Amino acid sequence: MKLIFITLIICVTSITVWAQADSITTENQEKTTLTLAALYGSNVSYYGQSTSQKLPYVLANATLRLPIGLYFSAGSYKLLNYGSGISETDLGIGFDYPFTTALNAGISYTRSFYPENSPLLQAANENNINGTLAYQWPWLKSSLSADFAFGLEKDVFLSLNHSRSIELGSLFDENDLIALEPAIELVAGTQHFLETYTERKNAKNKGKGNGNGKGNLTETIVIPATSFDLLTYNLSIPFSYSRANYLAEISYQFSILGDKAITETTRTQSFINLSFYYQF
Repeated sequence: MKLIFITLIICVTSITVWAQADSITTENQEKTTLTLAALYGSNVSYYGQSTSQKLPYVLANATLRLPIGLYFSAGSYKLLNYGSGISETDLGIGFDYPFTTALNAGISYTRSFYPENSPLLQAANENNINGTLAYQWPWLKSSLSADFAFGLEKDVFLSLNHSRSIELGSLFDENDLIALEPAIELVAGTQHFLETYTERKNAKNKGKGNGNGKGNLTETIVIPATSFDLLTYNLSIPFSYSRANYLAEISYQFSILGDKAITETTRTQSFINLSFYYQF
């Protein structure tokens, strides 16, 4: 986990817990590893976007990674202020391939399961195929990522991420590390998923009054743009403490929505995440 702002270019920051957890240690890449993760988020972020209702959540994830680069993952979300059951369950499979010590490529597929009338923006697309190409420069890491999300809708997202690892030293002995890894990213993509979100929201509110005494709901239905546009600018600043087998992190993310982003929320969003990873 190593992430300083450098320059604005295009990117996406989908929370891929298993990819983050793999950076706890490099010496375990030659053996099969199991990484368990627990995370708290102040609000759900879908490529830097969120709903008008704040949705804090907890997440649990497990990832089994084989030496050949193949990995399997499973995880679940629980929204803390919505419903009584699990809010989302994910199953994933992926493969990473290092072309060189600096150049790495990966591909993955994730299948998500949502309860009926889920408030999550991503609930319209239960399937996601991701391809990522990452290059480690001498002082900077860059990654280009493409996502095809499909299900009730079909959306494409493209991202370019720039991050820099800053090692701040040890706290207790030479076996631990304090690190800061700021990252800057932009997200571009389509927004068909908002149509399903709007339909579900209107169905939920159907029959409710708007305060005019007549019992009629007056609400503007937003039809999302189908063009490929710049959606969000994201700045994340994670601060972590790690030892050989575990890592604890607090992260702040600030997002600014692009001019073409269709949203019912404010143009700026802040997210705070607390996470813990343990690798066997």
